[in-house]
Amino acid sequence: MQMRPLRVALAQVNVTVGDLSGNVAKILDYLEQARAGGADVVAFPELVIPGYPPEDLLLKPRFVQENRAALRHVAARVKGITAIVGFVDSDGDTYNAAALLHDGEVVGVHHKCYLPNYGVFDEDRYFQAGRAPLVFTLNGVTVGVNICEDIWYPGDPIRAQTLLGGAEVIINISASPYHVGKGLFRHQMIATRAADNVCVVAFCNLVGGQDELVFDGHSAMFDPRGSRIMQGKQFEEDLLVADLDAEEVFRMRLHDPRLRKERARVTTHDGMALQRVTLTERRPAKPPLPAREETAVLPPAAEVYRALVLGTRDYVRKNGFQKVLIGLSGGVDSSLTATIAADALGKENVVGVFMPSQFSSRESREDAEELANRLGIRFIVLPIQDIFESYLKELAPVFENLPRDIAEENLQARVRGNLLMAMSNKFGWLVLTTGNKSETSVGYCTLYGDTAGGFAVIKDVPKTMVYDLCRYRNALSHVIPDRVLVKAPTAELRENQKDTDSLPPYDVLDPILKAYVEEDRSLAQIVEMGWDEATVQRVIRLVDRNEYKRRQAPPGIKITPRAFGKDRRLPIVNRFEG
Repeated sequence: MQMRPLRVALAQVNVTVGDLSGNVAKILDYLEQARAGGADVVAFPELVIPGYPPEDLLLKPRFVQENRAALRHVAARVKGITAIVGFVDSDGDTYNAAALLHDGEVVGVHHKCYLPNYGVFDEDRYFQAGRAPLVFTLNGVTVGVNICEDIWYPGDPIRAQTLLGGAEVIINISASPYHVGKGLFRHQMIATRAADNVCVVAFCNLVGGQDELVFDGHSAMFDPRGSRIMQGKQFEEDLLVADLDAEEVFRMRLHDPRLRKERARVTTHDGMALQRVTLTERRPAKPPLPAREETAVLPPAAEVYRALVLGTRDYVRKNGFQKVLIGLSGGVDSSLTATIAADALGKENVVGVFMPSQFSSRESREDAEELANRLGIRFIVLPIQDIFESYLKELAPVFENLPRDIAEENLQARVRGNLLMAMSNKFGWLVLTTGNKSETSVGYCTLYGDTAGGFAVIKDVPKTMVYDLCRYRNALSHVIPDRVLVKAPTAELRENQKDTDSLPPYDVLDPILKAYVEEDRSLAQIVEMGWDEATVQRVIRLVDRNEYKRRQAPPGIKITPRAFGKDRRLPIVNRFEG
């Protein structure tokens, strides 16, 4: 029997929420690349026209209307190729949809069947669930179309599309955000769907940063045995093109009696009614594709670092900023933040400011300046001692006869925050804050001080991981001074201050935080893991008491399974303990 090839292209593109014209221009560019490569079908990510997630823009009728007009504009350009494009549909309600475009027209639409409403997702807030999965036939090959969450379930719609619709290829368009380890888990899941349903699965994922989210791309195709055919690059745009053999699917299904038996006794799946579209165009055979170099999967530290670079670049650029400003302390957090910024934006677009007080050590200035020199960024020194003394003088009548404490310490952080924001106002530079997840969790930060700024690059990075990322980056080129990685962490707000004066050591604190913040384990469960009960009680109390601070902090990049912000939503007024 002859091969029944279908050349499929996956365009993992980086679009911007709300930039309908810019997103359309990018779609058309990749459409032309796919057509030039001889693709029969090209797929684009979930909601590629409006960008993902559009959130409450979906409540603006004009936004939905213009997104539909943009889809029609794209459809008119689809000739000699078939395209699958994510958009917002409105038909008595609003739907997360995939349009099937062919010969200049919209010839079919799949409405997303499963709407995620957990973690960072709020799709039930905006969309109605679809009940009619789409299958289409082109070049004698039957293809099912579904969207992101649809494929995370082992049953319908993929089961209905393959079992009842006869789909040999499933194309899933997604906007699946990144966190550590998700790429491997996601590919394992998709491979399982391919093997269980004896079909080829082509998964097209979004790439780029959007507010707190980073989408890693890493699109892939899997054969009916669950083996990977091809995978896309991580954290950058890519166009994957492969010839898929539907005849292999047919042969394998002949040897799998389970499918025949189930098909014979089942006529509908969960009330879903399949849509069927037959595209009569027959495209000629084409020369084989050139070999594509295998894309290697990044190791964990490299993966996280690339996510932070991409998230920073897109947040800054998509919001219209050119330069960023960072308070350099000579410590590990500001060193990592400045390095990520330089890699994301170019050294000429990063400014570091060292703001010493009487408690700042000579080593801190040396380390901050050495870092700036190695990165090649502009370095400014603004002493704060005189400003700090003027604050103390004005407050003296109010603070009379009271001992110095955290109030005076935090004044220094707030002076620094004021100076950074003044320069931001004057020059239009975006301030990047430098607090990590460990500090943010327990409130070891100063409101209107070191939390002042527009974007928190390492907000979701635990302190122990900060060191791992610094070592990874230094292995590429040695930019972070060695002393930064070995000296004891300190805020330098009083004489001989160390972080361990106020907090457990980070190798103790971080596992407790992971258990409590990310896994929702109770006090008793964390103690059972082997941690000291008094320490756990103290950490839990600090986390719970500082929700009000986190609500006022700038957004930052999600890289763990559960980040503060969109992921973890606890009431500020809350008397439940543990």
